[in-house]
Amino acid sequence: MTSNFQPIAARPAPVRIEGVGPWVRTNLFGNWASSLTTLALLGLVAWWLPGFLRWAFVDAVFVPKAALCQAARETGGACWGVVAEKYRLIIFGRYPYAQQWRPAVATVAMVALLVVSCIRVFWRPWLALLWAAVLAFFFALMLGGFAGLEAVTTDRWGGLPLTVMVATLSIVLAFPLAVLVALGRRSHMPAIKTICVIYVELIRGVPLISVLFMASFMFPLFMPPGMSIDVLIRVLVGITLFSAAYMAEIVRGGLQAIPKGQQEAADTLGLSYWQAQRKVVLPQALALVVPGIMNNFIAIFKDTSLITIVSLYELTGSMGLALDSDSDWRPFKLTAYLFITAIYFIFCFSMSRYSLWIESQLSRSKNR
Repeated sequence: MTSNFQPIAARPAPVRIEGVGPWVRTNLFGNWASSLTTLALLGLVAWWLPGFLRWAFVDAVFVPKAALCQAARETGGACWGVVAEKYRLIIFGRYPYAQQWRPAVATVAMVALLVVSCIRVFWRPWLALLWAAVLAFFFALMLGGFAGLEAVTTDRWGGLPLTVMVATLSIVLAFPLAVLVALGRRSHMPAIKTICVIYVELIRGVPLISVLFMASFMFPLFMPPGMSIDVLIRVLVGITLFSAAYMAEIVRGGLQAIPKGQQEAADTLGLSYWQAQRKVVLPQALALVVPGIMNNFIAIFKDTSLITIVSLYELTGSMGLALDSDSDWRPFKLTAYLFITAIYFIFCFSMSRYSLWIESQLSRSKNR
């Protein structure tokens, strides 16, 4: 009996889709238009990069000597000496020079707390106690007035510690307020819904500078005689309310994207309103708007630069304070701006990458 077996021709190996090579081929040279754009950009970088390297490193001055920096201006070199000369005033603002170890330690503790809070293994009930302890440590160390530490009022705080503290507290306080306002705008109670709508539309209708100005200068006019609230607290309240209004609309968008059947399923299980929101609706809604929420967090961090108008010299304000009062170093403000730009970029880029990590984790959980 003869066999009718016919061998199948070997198929080509599957195309590799992971790694640097496939990514470059797909994203940079996927078609002729993408290839031309990539080659044009590479040519532009090749033309621009040597001049930048010469300005930033070859002809640059790194020692804190104004005379050498003035000479470097003629050769077209950067003056990193301004950073070497003024970095402590830029980083710590008007905080007493001999006590600047205190804001340094406090800032490291705050940043470490943020890093720990972003790691899943530490998402435990004791994390809330850690937040309370670190915040108490931060303010106690910054204020002083005990154990031989010099008392330093909040109007002398500045630089990076003030930026990190204002941004962190504004984010932490604005997020739960934004969730409540978003739920209030979807409430069936007319009074609650009206209050939330007025709050959101009123805050979103004015720039942040106006909110800070009113919180700093106009709010004290409504206080009883002899009573005053610290300007730092007023600024924190202003930024928190402003950020929460924008974030509330982001959260409301996520709530509207949840199918009505999810709420109905929660009602069928006998869950109360708050149980349904906490266990069913909000986890799904917040997962949908992670990019928008993180975008708002980044905006809050950058918006802290506006508090200079109320005489709180954060990172940008401290840089201006350090150079505007010194005519020898004032011409090199561009290099100082690049220094603080790098600091802002590190924080904002870190938040952006963390957002991408959260999205990948959520995507992985959905695919299970």
